[in-house]
Amino acid sequence: MVNRTPLTSEEEAVWRPLMRVVTVLPRALEDQFAHDTGVSLTDYTVLVSLSEAPEGRLRLTDLAESTALSLSRISRVVEAMVRRGLVQKVKCPQDRRAAHATLTELGRAKLAAAYPGHLERVRSYLFDHLSPEEVRAAGPILARLAAALEPPDCPACPDDQT
Repeated sequence: MVNRTPLTSEEEAVWRPLMRVVTVLPRALEDQFAHDTGVSLTDYTVLVSLSEAPEGRLRLTDLAESTALSLSRISRVVEAMVRRGLVQKVKCPQDRRAAHATLTELGRAKLAAAYPGHLERVRSYLFDHLSPEEVRAAGPILARLAAALEPPDCPACPDDQT
């Protein structure tokens, strides 16, 4: 049975600002990326995922999982990034039906160019408004909430840090 109890005033005090952050923060970051480097927030997320992967490449299914995008959406994003020279697609040596996305030199350069502005925005929008104690407390809470949104046995899911 679904709990239909209205939110308490304390829950509302968390929910409403959270929804504002979830709505406004991606738009603010998207604007920054477009202005600074001409890449989108989604492009940046793909570039980061690939840069952190072994040998700078991931199977498209793994890339979809790491970016929280559907396989069809990541396929379209990767194709657009291939056309712009940011990534390339190569056949998977272990499974010829699958493809890997790999970073190109231009993709690495765009990531490096986007990072300083991204770091500055993340600090100014988020961390400059929190004390070190609040940051330490927020990490495990947000990890637990993120994990609750993931399917069971998701390899890309954050570990519960509590």
